[in-house]
Order: sequence, then structure tokens, then C-alpha cells
Amino acid sequence: MSSSLLPPDAPCPCGQPLAYARCCRRWHAGDTQLQAPDAEHLMRSRYSAFVLGLHDYLLATWHASTRPAALEPDPPGLKWLGLEVKRHQRQDEHHATVEFVARSKLQGRAQRLHELSRFVREEGRWYYVDGDHR
Repeated sequence: MSSSLLPPDAPCPCGQPLAYARCCRRWHAGDTQLQAPDAEHLMRSRYSAFVLGLHDYLLATWHASTRPAALEPDPPGLKWLGLEVKRHQRQDEHHATVEFVARSKLQGRAQRLHELSRFVREEGRWYYVDGDHR
């Protein structure tokens, strides 16, 4: 993985009341890397990866059918402010959706991304497929 991981005892960016090491870091690096157990954990780990600039992780967890060739760097000064998972729904053992709101600030202006994301599980791994903006 590229970029920087947080210290293990730092609060996790995804908003769960856990230290980063006990939350998203385990999906970002180490023995359980890329093995989020469900779509919600993958969504949270992807948000944390956006916060930390872990573009390799984002691409690795993006389904091949919709994955871009590369990700653009964040605009200078972008600050991620928080994630709210509104709903996680599993359709069957291989398909799920996660509705979330991610907040950020750029050049003093608040931004809000509200999305219903689709996920698929293949060969035991969950992948982000795409989403509809709300």
C-alpha cells in the first residue's frame, strides 16, 4: 500500500469508536489485508483509505468491471470531516448495498457526498462496484 498509515492507537477515520489498528487498519495492511468481512466494513475501510490517500487499496477493492485505471490526487487542501453509514443491506451472500454520507471541506466550502453504493463478493472478497448519488 502507498501513502501513510496512522499510528495504531489513533482514532479510526471511519467514525467507529475504535482505534485505527482495531478497525480499518487490519483491512489496509497485514494478515487480513483486503479481507473486510462485509460491505459495510469495506465501505468504512475505503473511506479511511480516501482520508489517508491509500489509492492502491482503493483500486484493489474496486471491482474490475468499473475500476478506473488510476485515481486523481486529492485537490490541495481537501479535508475529510467524517462518515455516516445510514444503512447496510445484504441482498444475498454475494450482493449488498451501503448508503452513506461523507463530508469534506475544500477551500472553506463544505461538501457532502450522499451515495447508495453497490458491492459484490467474489472468491471470498468484497468489492465496491458503483453507486448512485442521492
